Amino acid sequence: MSNSGLSEQELIRRDSLNELRKLGIDPYPAAEFKTNAFAKDIINNYSEKENNYQDVTIAGRIMSRRIMGNASFAVLMDSSGRIQIYLRRDDVCPGEDKTMYNTVFKRLLDIGDIIGVRGLIFRTQTGEITVHVKEFTILCKSLHPLPVVKEKDGIMYDAVTDPEMRYRQRYVDLIVNPHVRDVFRKRTQLIQSMRELFNSRGYLEVETPILQPIPGGASARPFITHHNTLDIPLYLRIANELYLKRLIVGGYEGVYEFAKDFRNEGMDRNHNPEFTVMEIYIAYKDYNWMMVFTEEIVKKAALDLHGKTEIIYGDKTIDLNPPYKRISMLDAIRENTGTDISGMDEKELRRECERLGIPLTPEMGKGKIIDTIFGEKCEHNYIQPTFIIDYPVETSPLTKMHRSKPGVTERFELMINGKEIANAYSELNDPIDQMARFHDQLRLSEKGDDEAMFIDHDFVKALEYGMPPTSGMGMGIDRLAMLLTNQPSIQDVLLFPQMKPLVHKPKEENLQEE
Repeated sequence: MSNSGLSEQELIRRDSLNELRKLGIDPYPAAEFKTNAFAKDIINNYSEKENNYQDVTIAGRIMSRRIMGNASFAVLMDSSGRIQIYLRRDDVCPGEDKTMYNTVFKRLLDIGDIIGVRGLIFRTQTGEITVHVKEFTILCKSLHPLPVVKEKDGIMYDAVTDPEMRYRQRYVDLIVNPHVRDVFRKRTQLIQSMRELFNSRGYLEVETPILQPIPGGASARPFITHHNTLDIPLYLRIANELYLKRLIVGGYEGVYEFAKDFRNEGMDRNHNPEFTVMEIYIAYKDYNWMMVFTEEIVKKAALDLHGKTEIIYGDKTIDLNPPYKRISMLDAIRENTGTDISGMDEKELRRECERLGIPLTPEMGKGKIIDTIFGEKCEHNYIQPTFIIDYPVETSPLTKMHRSKPGVTERFELMINGKEIANAYSELNDPIDQMARFHDQLRLSEKGDDEAMFIDHDFVKALEYGMPPTSGMGMGIDRLAMLLTNQPSIQDVLLFPQMKPLVHKPKEENLQEE
């Protein structure tokens, strides 16, 4: 490997790597290193009275060092946390040869290197629980220096705070910002919380296709690819709804899936082109039942993650304890704009948007205009959990008409902190009505709406076999994770968010060679 373009520190580390090899030390050993303890467990459970942990083996990354002649201190970080280690030359090198301490530990090891140590636990005069090292083993030599991070009184200084670097190099973020690892542990806890609830009810977790011949189940612009063998276009799924409803047709009473969905749309603090959604469909239920069930899901998640339903998000206190407020979409628009848009046709809605200062495009139909009014003027006002219910039929092509209110459907969206968290319906199971709604979407597509739904003939055929009355709900895992971990951006709860590629300029010497 060429050393051109490497920093001074990187060159020094490569020199140390070569010296280790000359000493016969493999800086990347293949053998298993067996540990018997974690830093956090030791710190929480060590007792001087019991004199426990007198033969521990742990492994981790060197995060800081203090070399003091024939004795040194260092901080080791494993997957559970950090612990101080103490090395004395004559302990780690009991014979005449002091190379492992004088040369290897003091000169050839660096912050960021991963080592394994064996020793006993004691408490220093300053009260810090510490591993008195008897042996250490190099497990991985780090060739790139970590950002300098200092800690004082529990406060991290010079940590990686630049979002651009944190998202592009999440591995560095996780090393130097330990609290970030806790965010992703809580995200996993959130999913586990839901699974426990669904499984306790006997609902079946399933998998449905990611590559689909027809992208359905949502109004969104898809990613498209091509299957060479079949010689057909395929789409990354924008939703898994239509496949899950096919399973209800097939006889399952309740099915759910944690799915990766993909939408070829804008990116911001609340949107990533690849995102995680939980969708669940339960036979013989309606959207009223699903609202209560959704409250139960959110409440349980808050209790499992925090032990309480009142959470802090930014400067707001949000109470996730049910019941949640319910308001119809048209009433919400009237409440926030002072205008009753019920009964307005497309032309009148466009005039109202002009009055409200809401920009529209020519291909937008009535449903999308109503949705835009709500998004621009209403959504952000619902901080405490609120169900927006009874959406106009134009906005809801997969939803049953309301049983008593003409012109609206049995649909709700759960808003928390001004953002949509969940979307649910009393599912449309009339195949003739469904085909007519698909044709309405086709007309929008012909008008230029690239988010309009495709006609899925096989799904309509499935409905013709008969789907029982069903309620379905989709919940955005990323947004709920943001809420429950107090993170300001969706990128903060995605381990590897999509980023614009960095443009690397060719080096001058390469240009000369060409």
